Amino acid sequence: MNEADVEGLPQRGSSLQADVDYYLSYLSAERGLSRNTVDAYRRDLVLYLHYLESRGISDIGEVTPTDVEGFPIWLGDDEGRATASIARAVSTIRGWHTFVVYEERAPSNPSEDIKPPKRAAHLPEFLTIAQVNDLIEAVSSDDPTAIRDRALIELLYSTGARVSEAVGLAIDDIDESNLVRLRGKGGKERLVPLGSYARDAIDAYLVRVRPLWAAQGKAGPALFVGERGAVLSRQNAWLILQRAAEKVALGVEISPHTLRHTFATHLIQAGADVRVVQELLGHASVTTTQLYTHVTIESLREVYITSHPRAR
Repeated sequence: MNEADVEGLPQRGSSLQADVDYYLSYLSAERGLSRNTVDAYRRDLVLYLHYLESRGISDIGEVTPTDVEGFPIWLGDDEGRATASIARAVSTIRGWHTFVVYEERAPSNPSEDIKPPKRAAHLPEFLTIAQVNDLIEAVSSDDPTAIRDRALIELLYSTGARVSEAVGLAIDDIDESNLVRLRGKGGKERLVPLGSYARDAIDAYLVRVRPLWAAQGKAGPALFVGERGAVLSRQNAWLILQRAAEKVALGVEISPHTLRHTFATHLIQAGADVRVVQELLGHASVTTTQLYTHVTIESLREVYITSHPRAR
């Protein structure tokens, strides 16, 4: 089955076709959904009608729960179709079946107990310790920009801060006991320890660079500023990391969030309790943080497979 073969709906004028058209009209006129959104629903329902046609079904009342259960399997036979696309299509047909029952165009809802397939957890990308050292080495010079960039990179890796939290820091958010006050999502604050390497890098920047740059603009109390004294933006922080990675030919895609993932992964790998890491990252749920335990399990599995003489 190929999407190129499903440009039009099968058996125009059939009851299935009429029910689909009625539903799409409702989404557009009553729900006020955009044309692009309605078109996405249309594409999913086109596939579903072709699937039902392949099973000899021509009336909505003939569809059984078994038929609905077979739809994601049928979709999965199309090579390269992502789980997310299948999950969206299943959600679409569930909405359609619910609608036609509500409108009394079908006696029952065969999709009522059908759940979309779970999306596979995406394991976060992270750097090795050697790659982190290479990244920092790229900004280790007496050049004022390099001094600022090293302070930023050291802070991101030392605290696991989101880039928005890092560029939103004020000078006073770092206290004498080397705790950083980060303001996360929803304005929630948390205190995170600052490592000695990051503290030294920030002190060098505060003494040797920031006073000169801040004097040229209106940065106020902001910790990180640009050469003209403006507050450093998230986009500029991303570019700083990109330039550093390119300078040492790091060989991987990197963003500020990569360092956040790296921070968490290295802590878990070193034996840190997942709930401590949760607090440091500012995650509302430990479930989010537990993703990093999967990363370390995958690493352990790779080491086992490549090292144990009877693992393969």
